[in-house]
Amino acid sequence: MGAAYYRAESESGDHIDDPSEDALFMLIDDLNDSDNTFVVIQPDQDDPVWFTSVAVLEEGGYEVVRRDNTRREHHVVSETSIDRIAR
Repeated sequence: MGAAYYRAESESGDHIDDPSEDALFMLIDDLNDSDNTFVVIQPDQDDPVWFTSVAVLEEGGYEVVRRDNTRREHHVVSETSIDRIAR
């Protein structure tokens, strides 16, 4: 699921073009359970073929969804480590 150029955007409207691992860590760390519950990472194009989203879970931790339409892959996992998610 590589891309030459991609962007990350949170529910609050914060976005970073071509984010580094550290930038992704900060976006995920800023998530909360009221008004900034998710961030989406995807290629910066009109009809992206893949995306990854990270959402805050009510019971704690994060739900990570990875979808790649070209490979017909859809993975959903729960994770507690922001380091692992950002990597």
